Amino acid sequence: MPTPRRRYYVTDVRKRQSVAVVGAGAAGTLTAVQLCETAHRRRTPLELVLIDPAPEAGRGTAYATRDPRHRLNVPAGNMSAYPDDPGHFLRWLCRHGEPTVTAADFATRYRYGAYLADTLGQALVRAHGTVAVRRLRTRAESCTDTPDGRVELHLATGRPLPADGVVLATGPAGATGAWAPPALRADGRFVAAPWAPGALDPVRDSPEDVLLVGSGLTAVDLALTLDRPGRTVHALSRSGLLPQPHALGPAGAMPAPEDLDDTSLGRLRRAVYRQLSRSVRTHGDWRPGLDSLRPHTARLWRSLTPEEREEFLAREGALWNTHRHRMAPATAEHVSRARTARRLHVHTGTVSRVTAGESGTLTVELSNGRAVEVGWVVDCTGPGRRPDTPLWQALFAAGTAVPGPLGMGAATRDGRLLDAEGRAERPLFTLGAPRRGELWETTAIPEIRVQAAELAHRLLPPPTPRRTSRRPLDGHGLPLSTRAEAAAAYRGGLDRVLKVRSGAEHALARAVALDPGFALGHAALALLGHECAAAVDVPRALADAQRSARERADDRERSFVDVVTRRVAGDDGDRALVRHLREHPGDALALAAAVPTIAFSGVSDLQDDDAVRLLDLTSPAHDGHWFHTSLLAFLRQEQGRLHEAAELAHRALAAEPASGHAVHALAHVHYESGAHEAGRDWLDRWVSGRGRGAVHRAHFSWHIALHELALDDAAAVRRRWFAQLAPGRVRGIRALVDSGSLLWRARLSDSWDGELPAADVLDSVAREVLEQPATAFTALHAAVALTAAGDLPALRRLRDHAAGADPVQREVIAPLCEAFADLAEERFHEAARGLDALLPALRRVGGSAAQRDVVEETLLYALVEGGRRDAARRLLDARLERKPAPRDRRLRAALPA
Repeated sequence: MPTPRRRYYVTDVRKRQSVAVVGAGAAGTLTAVQLCETAHRRRTPLELVLIDPAPEAGRGTAYATRDPRHRLNVPAGNMSAYPDDPGHFLRWLCRHGEPTVTAADFATRYRYGAYLADTLGQALVRAHGTVAVRRLRTRAESCTDTPDGRVELHLATGRPLPADGVVLATGPAGATGAWAPPALRADGRFVAAPWAPGALDPVRDSPEDVLLVGSGLTAVDLALTLDRPGRTVHALSRSGLLPQPHALGPAGAMPAPEDLDDTSLGRLRRAVYRQLSRSVRTHGDWRPGLDSLRPHTARLWRSLTPEEREEFLAREGALWNTHRHRMAPATAEHVSRARTARRLHVHTGTVSRVTAGESGTLTVELSNGRAVEVGWVVDCTGPGRRPDTPLWQALFAAGTAVPGPLGMGAATRDGRLLDAEGRAERPLFTLGAPRRGELWETTAIPEIRVQAAELAHRLLPPPTPRRTSRRPLDGHGLPLSTRAEAAAAYRGGLDRVLKVRSGAEHALARAVALDPGFALGHAALALLGHECAAAVDVPRALADAQRSARERADDRERSFVDVVTRRVAGDDGDRALVRHLREHPGDALALAAAVPTIAFSGVSDLQDDDAVRLLDLTSPAHDGHWFHTSLLAFLRQEQGRLHEAAELAHRALAAEPASGHAVHALAHVHYESGAHEAGRDWLDRWVSGRGRGAVHRAHFSWHIALHELALDDAAAVRRRWFAQLAPGRVRGIRALVDSGSLLWRARLSDSWDGELPAADVLDSVAREVLEQPATAFTALHAAVALTAAGDLPALRRLRDHAAGADPVQREVIAPLCEAFADLAEERFHEAARGLDALLPALRRVGGSAAQRDVVEETLLYALVEGGRRDAARRLLDARLERKPAPRDRRLRAALPA
């Protein structure tokens, strides 16, 4: 029976969907971002309407405050707008004036509001042409059904707004003030809505004391704002508890307890307290234990009966909130200073009675028998149980929405509003605080961003596919899950990668711009950014690849996305890559990434024989293609089979004269055979001719300089450096790998007169590349450059990073940094011992033997400087036997018997 032909599906053009988002604070902005991203990726035409009277999207109540003392209560590393790109906010901060920020820092609330607004703006720009957006600065007051199953919002302006879907992103309900006596609520010295614009202005300007009713995060923020010499701020709550502070640094992580399935409240309470006890014993801190419950909180809440939930709120609610929703360390320090100075007093109890004094003050009697005299009372009791905007009130009154469990929020089914009949039929959705009764923990950004992504998927389902029998192909005959024009751009980018030509990332970027749902294009960009330092936001490209692969990709493309994901994360990416090639041997990009040559670092533990076997495995799929032949030429020279390597390289160049891999293989053949003059002249001609468009042109210049260094032509090395390798002509990874290592080699062999300009190389490389490199190959060259510049503190930071990174960095780079540090501090015997022990393991780092030779040359220098001339002579004799070089002969002659 014949194998059925695989069919490809092309998206049908559809009518424009309309979605209205009511509320443009954090929840509304995150929803709008996800709608834009999803519509853009799926090529779904969307009309997006944002409805909010606020002047700016992204701020809402929480992030409009300009007080720099008001900080997020979640570390920056957990505040990304994207659930699948956790570092997005951190990278935004680094690009916007805070380059030293870390994931454990706490940004200001206003800064976060700017991030949300900018993220929405960027999403709208990317989705331009697919998403049409309108911003209405008004309120939605009611909602009715339409005959065609849509809904119609009625705005305060009087205009109706029909929509295919509506998301109510209204945030927490306002405080009700029900605790306050009627006379106080009517008094002008009572501030019922402290976050309203201008509400606190008279309080700030007056000298009187202030009573804050409530002691949660709102009260803490206002206590900082209203703190001033000569004033006492009183905070009152039933529990008398302030939020706990976050730990000053990461306290570690714990798995959730295993005994959470049997979840009656009593047993659950005991399981949680046991987990907290384990956390204190293990980490000296209860926080990791409590944080381990976060992924399970909604499930545990739903498992409780209504009576158990009520009991939890009455008995543990305040304790949970003060420990779960914590203060930033800087905020906690401000609070501690204010309490120590007795400018902040915390009381336990409630307000019993309020009497207006003749002096314009209020005497507030508390249930604990005390009384305080203040000029102002501010309601900080937190949100009410039910959403209270006019739109919500109308929905509740009509039975279109009903209160959630315990009367908290609104009842939903996976975010879709339930009506009075228990049905979820209308296209009305909500997220965040209105789902509190259903989920309990639902007001923080980490929960809201997940809900926003889920809503976008429900509101904009994947388009109905149209069957067709043909798919566009890449340059090697493999089908691509994209459109013809995006496939053409991808083929151009892949061709440039395989030839080692410039412009590959631009071609791939064009491919994903033409088809934002092209998983393979995003993954290829992520790979280039990760391993070749291309100007790519790697986490964003990877997140786009993963989303797109879930929606539209074949087995090969999904496998490749998984390979790149694992390589970026350092999660067994090498094995995944080899496994991918066994299943998909014709994947040329994966083969390029696996075999360590000039473009990629390759599989770190791949020995030459293993690499040749991999090429043998993939050979039938490539059928003598010049690219495959080029890789084999490079591996043959690594095996020392130089004559065969040269023949293969010439064969590849005859088929494709622009093959950078073949040129690279021939450059190594000349170097390893000691044909330095011929190699210098041949490669110099190629660089000046066909090599002008090579993306790694500096690396070929480095090869020429190696020949000149071996020929002991110091003047030529210096000229080559300034003409082709100095920073300004070369930047980034190439400056680190080529320029930095050349300077160090010149320094080791006394071939550089005067000050070594290694600091210029460091200045041309991003600090995180130097001190937190993604691959062991980059880390090796970072250690060389930092040693050449004499930057011992940075070298030790690199060592610390390597000690916590992947196995190759832990086992090779970390001890290599120690040996280089010994050398820099002139402990030559220790340096030589460490370097000699590492030589057999250097192959795991990747790259070529010529690149790894820098460690052997450093060992030679340590032996000479340490007075171990016999060992130095033996090493030089072995080098001269492998490949003759005038420089090594000079060094050998300089060593006395």
